[in-house]
Amino acid sequence: MGTTKPSIGDLKTRLEEARTQFGPLANCPVRDVIDIISGRWSSLLMLALAEHPHRFGELRRLVPDISQRMLTQTLHELQRDGYVNREVFPTKPPGVEYSLTELGHSMFEALNVLIQWADENHAAVTAARRQFDSQRESA
Repeated sequence: MGTTKPSIGDLKTRLEEARTQFGPLANCPVRDVIDIISGRWSSLLMLALAEHPHRFGELRRLVPDISQRMLTQTLHELQRDGYVNREVFPTKPPGVEYSLTELGHSMFEALNVLIQWADENHAAVTAARRQFDSQRESA
């Protein structure tokens, strides 16, 4: 069963309802949920964990330009929001493995649509940026 695309009027109505219910957009529940997922590293880590569970070192190798501190912080944020599970194994030294939770898998389905869209439209976005930048330079 397909979903219908909301009209501009529908979106404006939903925005007004959110403002009425939650006050300023800073209190918006959608923004609250999206903030972590829209972070620089979250989508890459979710993509890696969607394939299968990984240990910390594996994730660090899969995303080589992330610092250890940022990897730790991002994994903590994803855990806190219920997307990622951290399992500690009683080995010497203790083994730790990260995996997506059921909530994480459901969120990744939506994120994957955006990832596919970005991949398919990267060239168009790059061209639009070049055109915008050249118009600004000539103005």
